[in-house]
Amino acid sequence: MPKRLFLLVSLFAIATLHAAPPVPTQTETDKRLPPKGGSWGLREATVTDASLPRVLLIGDSITNSYMNGVRKNLEGKANIDAWITPTTQADKSLAGILEAINKEHQYAIIHFNLGLHGWQKGRIPEGQFEPLTKQMVENLKKDAPKAKLIWATITPVTEKVEKGQPVKGELNKEIQPTIEQHNAMALKVMKEEGVAIDDLSSLMLQHLTLAAGDMFHWKKEGVDLLVKAVSDSIAQALPKR
Repeated sequence: MPKRLFLLVSLFAIATLHAAPPVPTQTETDKRLPPKGGSWGLREATVTDASLPRVLLIGDSITNSYMNGVRKNLEGKANIDAWITPTTQADKSLAGILEAINKEHQYAIIHFNLGLHGWQKGRIPEGQFEPLTKQMVENLKKDAPKAKLIWATITPVTEKVEKGQPVKGELNKEIQPTIEQHNAMALKVMKEEGVAIDDLSSLMLQHLTLAAGDMFHWKKEGVDLLVKAVSDSIAQALPKR
């Protein structure tokens, strides 16, 4: 390779080299929830067309389950990053992480949910879910003022089923009441803040027999429903080209 061409290629590689923003290593201590969620962390899109709008998904292992399907559905329409996390609104590092992620890219849409990891007593201080959720929305508006925000409601928690046994489609009596309370409080905040809603909770409440049997996750047919719902909500919000 001629020296001049080699130099140009090297400079281009350096210019396009991108390091993801630092996101602390995260773990889940509740044994009922997946410890790694398919590897917690920020997953940036493989960008082949930088002119496409950029979208950020935020959520836990439920988001992880539909992420690749949404990317496939919106291929050629958007570049989709995802922060897969077990965090909650009460995490003191949340604001800093959101700020760091949003400094790296200008997002057209942020589709977010927190989530299934916040029901345990003491994880979110009593009476703080609503104000902390409001603070999270305000931080997103500050960090990404041009982004369209879409809140995804928390999906249902079902009764655990032993391997090999049929799924009865019953809601979990211990956890689901808290999930419903959190959804109601979050919806109140989103209405006040003018945030769009992707009601994944209502969707999956109609398909409880598609639960995977581990309380939290969904069979392929259920994930397909989530993929379609999330893809549609993002597609409708994408800026016109």
